[in-house]
Amino acid sequence: MAHILIVEDEARIASFVAKGLRADGHQATVVDDGLVGLDHALSGSYDLMVLDIGLPGLDGFEVLDQLRGQGSVLPVIVLTARDSVEDTVSALEGGADDYMPKPFRYAELQARVRLRLRQLQPAVGDDGSADVLEGGGVRLELRTRRVSSGGQPVELSAREFALAEIFLRNAGQVLSREQLLDHVWGFDFDPGSNVVDVYVGYLRRKLGAHTIETVRGMGYRFRF
Repeated sequence: MAHILIVEDEARIASFVAKGLRADGHQATVVDDGLVGLDHALSGSYDLMVLDIGLPGLDGFEVLDQLRGQGSVLPVIVLTARDSVEDTVSALEGGADDYMPKPFRYAELQARVRLRLRQLQPAVGDDGSADVLEGGGVRLELRTRRVSSGGQPVELSAREFALAEIFLRNAGQVLSREQLLDHVWGFDFDPGSNVVDVYVGYLRRKLGAHTIETVRGMGYRFRF
């Protein structure tokens, strides 16, 4: 059972989401104000947050900015009536893990919640106790989101950090583009999209060209 924070000021929607999550066996807490939601999110008491953008107090973008600025890696699914490309990009680049426009079906939100919670589970062979992942000269500090390569600090965006994390958690294993899309982006892209290849290129430039190997016809593998 996960403890999920719902920050949503539309009572009907908040109730609908909370009812569904509780039926799935989760504990759900609802708040209707951005400032209060941020305080709750920073408390360390939650496994995931469902966050609206149009909130009193602080809007969702400000909540995300302050949350990530204080080092929180709490998974966030943005749920909003704003569905423009600009808003989607702003939310994702601001640190959201997923983005769902209203109106929506609960089954879709349910699938995304399950995906994000599954990602919190330790990979095979990992006892989940470590806050640091290391391999191939790369070091990720999961709580502080500090990154270094070869002992030198590196700045990664939220999306780059998430991609580096899944590579390090599965170092030595071949991960397909579809697996990386599912784990890092969590929503459907155009099948012809090259977003994974683009972000792998970003990581190679920042972490070292030797760190990620292309396995022709299969995907990518992080080298120890």
